[in-house]
Amino acid sequence: MTNELIGEVLGTALLILLGNGVVAGVVLDKSKAKDAGWIVITIGWGLAVAMAAFVSGLLGPAHLNPAVSIAMAFAGNLPWGSVVPYILAQFIGAFIGSILVYLTYKDHYDATEDTGAVLATFSTGPAIRNLVSNTISEAIGTFVLVLGLLAFGQYDFPTGLGTLIVGGLIVSLGVSLGGPTGYALNPARDLGPRIMHAILPLKHKGDSDWGYALVPVAGPIIGGLLAAVLYGLIF
Repeated sequence: MTNELIGEVLGTALLILLGNGVVAGVVLDKSKAKDAGWIVITIGWGLAVAMAAFVSGLLGPAHLNPAVSIAMAFAGNLPWGSVVPYILAQFIGAFIGSILVYLTYKDHYDATEDTGAVLATFSTGPAIRNLVSNTISEAIGTFVLVLGLLAFGQYDFPTGLGTLIVGGLIVSLGVSLGGPTGYALNPARDLGPRIMHAILPLKHKGDSDWGYALVPVAGPIIGGLLAAVLYGLIF
C-alpha cells in the first residue's frame, strides 16, 4: 500500500498546486492572469484533476479525495482499513500543494490587500451564505462526481483517456453547479488549504472562515455516499 499512499500524496499535491494555482492567478493582484474569469478557473481545475490523476494513477487508484475514498469503500472497491491512511495521505498532499502555491505567488500575496481574495486561493466560500443550501449544493455536485467515477470504472478506456474524461466532468460540474459554493467536492481540497491559510505567514491574512469549514467536508461525504448507494442499487 506504500506506493498507493505516495500516489495519493503526490496526486493531491499536484491537484492543489494546479487547481488553487489557477485561482491565485486569476484573483491575486498584479498577476498576468488577473480577472481571467470563472471559465478559466473551471478549465484550470479540470486540467488539474486530469494531470493529478494521470500521474498518481501510475501508483494507485488516484482518489485524491476523502469523499471518493469513503464512497469507494462503501461500494466495496476499497478495503475500509485503507480509508484512514488514504485520507491522511490526501491531506498531506493538500498541505504540500498549498505551500507550493504560496511560494509561487508570494509576491502577489504580498501585493493583494483583499483578504477575501487571499482566502479564495486556499479554500471555497459561498456566493450566498446559507449553510444548509450550501451543503446540499456540495452534496449534489459530489454525487454526480462519484456516480461518474463509479460508472467510468466499468469501461476499459485507453491509457490516459479516463483521466481526461474525469477532467471534463470537473469542468462540467464547475460551469453547471459551481456557482453557489465554488464547488469544493473534496474535503481535503478545502480543509487542507484552509488549515494552511491559518498557518502560513500571509501578509494580508484575514479570517479563515471556520464557520463555513464543515460545509465542504460534510456535503461531499454525504453526496459521495448517496452516489455509492444508488450505484449499488441500480448497477
